Amino acid sequence: MVSFFLTNVGDMRGPIVSLGPQQDLIETLIFLLFSNGNNNMSYLQPNEFVTKLVDAGEAKIYMGTRDTLIRAFMAGATLALAVIFAITIAVQTGSFLLGALLFPVGFCMLYLMGYDLLTGVFTLVPLALLDKRPGVTVPRMLKCWGLVGLGNLGGALFIAVFGYLNFSMGGTEAISAVGEKMMAIGESRTVGYQDAGAAGWLVLFLRGMFCNWMVSMGVVGATISTTVSGKIMAMWMPIIVFFYLGFEHSVVNMFLFPIGLMMGAEFTLYQYIVWNEIPTVLGNLVGGLTLVGLVLYTTHVRTQAKKVFS
Repeated sequence: MVSFFLTNVGDMRGPIVSLGPQQDLIETLIFLLFSNGNNNMSYLQPNEFVTKLVDAGEAKIYMGTRDTLIRAFMAGATLALAVIFAITIAVQTGSFLLGALLFPVGFCMLYLMGYDLLTGVFTLVPLALLDKRPGVTVPRMLKCWGLVGLGNLGGALFIAVFGYLNFSMGGTEAISAVGEKMMAIGESRTVGYQDAGAAGWLVLFLRGMFCNWMVSMGVVGATISTTVSGKIMAMWMPIIVFFYLGFEHSVVNMFLFPIGLMMGAEFTLYQYIVWNEIPTVLGNLVGGLTLVGLVLYTTHVRTQAKKVFS
């Protein structure tokens, strides 16, 4: 089954996936990742894991400032490194699909470590507010978002500096092929949107919205099982969708565009902020909150009264 998938799935953006001598290793890793000795993923029912999501949102409010910043920093750094990983795979193999299939490793690592992304707290913290948890207020929610966003930015910039030095041999050589690809992505996702005007801003917002629909499903996936393999499988699936479809993730972009600027890409800081980051953040907020958080909360916690038939 795994062998058939790896050798026969067509890449709509490139040639059919061919893993060559690495195929046996990849098959073994996927088998170990998604198999469980007793085939029991210890799945939790929606009413159980949604309550855990509300609890998690409340916990973010009460977390100390130092811990919030450190966890957010590490989340931004881990996700940024996963972007380098995925783009390197795509450039070296010629298969964007293979890069997308392996990108979720970064997301899984950071959530298994208990780190926080801005996209995640956009979804979780409002649930605690809606549930009227003690001490959860709008100002404290906004402060939590701000601290997590700041930490994510710090971690993303840390890896951006490393990436620039790595792809240019400390600034002494021409930018590598992977770096050139990142520059091209940054240019197309700023200047390209700007050239489309208001329609570009709208598309950006929608891509940000649909991104956090999928990413927040990944956040939910971290609570959907009591086993590590179950959590990883539940997180992996929606993250593949977001990455392969090229949706806009605010924290990924905190890395991707600054490193492009460091390497000399042909767009400006203003274009990045106005023609990518702002609409992306707004879209991430709306998508995570409305398409995941509110849907799960209203249908599994504050449920409608059951119908009564005479």
